[in-house]
This record gives sequence, structure tokens and C-alpha cells, in this order.
Amino acid sequence: MRKIVQIVIALFVVIQLNAQELNCTITVNSDKIPGSNKQIFNTLQTSLSEFVNQNRWTNFNYKPQELINCNLTLTILEQSGSDFKGHIQIQSSRPVYNSTYLTPVFNFKDDNFSFQYTEYEPLQFNENSFESNLVSVISFYVYTILGMDADTFSLNGGTSYFTKAQDILVLAQQSGYVGWNQNDGAKTRFTLIDNMLSPTYDMFREAMYNYHLNGLDMMSRDTKEAKQAIFKVVENLKTIYDARPNAFLLRVFMDSKADEIVDVFSGGPRFDTSKLKDDLLRISPLNASKWEAIK
Repeated sequence: MRKIVQIVIALFVVIQLNAQELNCTITVNSDKIPGSNKQIFNTLQTSLSEFVNQNRWTNFNYKPQELINCNLTLTILEQSGSDFKGHIQIQSSRPVYNSTYLTPVFNFKDDNFSFQYTEYEPLQFNENSFESNLVSVISFYVYTILGMDADTFSLNGGTSYFTKAQDILVLAQQSGYVGWNQNDGAKTRFTLIDNMLSPTYDMFREAMYNYHLNGLDMMSRDTKEAKQAIFKVVENLKTIYDARPNAFLLRVFMDSKADEIVDVFSGGPRFDTSKLKDDLLRISPLNASKWEAIK
């Protein structure tokens, strides 16, 4: 009996050690790289999975049901020795209150992704120094995922995590890798975290909060009120668009939410969607065909 108890305790400890903050699926896609020996990519995938899921990123204790579901997909397009280039897709979701539905929170593709990696090298995050671009990029997005998730539960709840991501960015700016600096383009890690922490986009973060907590989370209680809250969010996003038509965060939002918005307003109860569709078309004309599906 004592042995059984010890085994149960040991298993519990292992579960607790493995269950930190994220339930993250890591995929390394090397289909574009010629050759039959892909062992290094398998090793990289395993190492990254352990790095993300077993590291402790916050001071909070997350219960198993509270873990943030996310996916990181690394697509390797070029390899030269230990140098790799490609892109990384980041996706995260969270459960909607009183339902089994997972709502997408963050969906972002980073095309400025290059790194050096030697098989079996340890991946270690040091918040006070730049260790490698691989570690910095992954850690940056871990904190961004944590920040985005926290913003959906409390107003500006993700600020401390976004600040951590910005700290990583500052340390990486002298590394020579693209994506960390202001002149590296409009759709970069720099732009993303700069905008998230800028008072200019406070309304965006308020929209993230209201969309999820006062919108989706209210669906099971009062669908019409929930739709009204989401409609108000779109109106506020339109206000951002009117002031800054090329606002990067509007595209970030629509990349995550376009399909979901269509689903929300395509079912009952009936809702006058004419202004909603006009606002959505102005904010995101690339999704015009989707908006037409809203009845």
C-alpha cells in the first residue's frame, strides 16, 4: 500500500513539474529541406517542447484546466550548416465560459525568423542576457501569449507579460537578427510589442477584454447582450481604424477573429448587422467575402 501511495505521489509531482503555464504543441516542419536525415529537426522539436512546457514563466500556479493552449509551428525553408531560416506561426486559444468552445486569441505569422542551432545544445532562457535568437524568439512569444491571454480576463491584465517580452526585444536588438528593430519592417516583433504597450492602442486592449469577457463569456447567459457587446467592440475598432487606417493590431485581431465573428452573427437571435458589416468591411476589406456571409 505504501509503495502505491509513493507511486501516486511521484506521478503527481511529475504532473506538477510538467504542468507550468502552457499546454503548447511544437511542430518543426522541415519538408522544404532536402535530404533523408531529419534527426536534428526531431531533436529540435523535442527540445523546444520541453523548453516551453516545462519552464516556469510566471510566479502563478496554474491548475491543469487553466493551462493556456497554444501551437508554435516552425517552418524551416533554408539550412546552411547550423544556420536556419524560415518562419514561425504562433496560435493560442482560451476556453469560453460555460462551454466546450475554445476561442482563438492570438494568431500571428513571423516571417523574420532565423537562428543557429546545434543538435542537443541546451536551450536556456536568461532574462538578463541574449543567449540565442532561437531562445529569444520563442521566449518572446511565450510572454506575448501569456499577455494576450491575461488581457482577455482582466483589463490590461497582460501588461507585465508584454513588458517581459519587450525586455527580451531590447536585449536582442544588438544581435544582428532581423525582427527586433524599428527599421526591420511593419509586421515585426518590434511593431507588435511596441503597439501592445503604447497608450495609443489602449482601446485595442480594452476591446480584447470586452470581446472575450463581456462578449463570448456572456453567450451562455444572454446571447443578445453578448452580441451587442461584440458589436460595440467592432465599433471601437472602427474608431481605431478612423484614426490609424493602417494600424497593425487591427490586422492581428482580424487574423484571429474574422471567422469567429461571422459565426457569432450568423446564428440567432436576430441582430441588425448592417452597420456591423459596414464597419468590418472598412476595418478589414481583405475579409470582404467573409463579411458577406453575415446575415
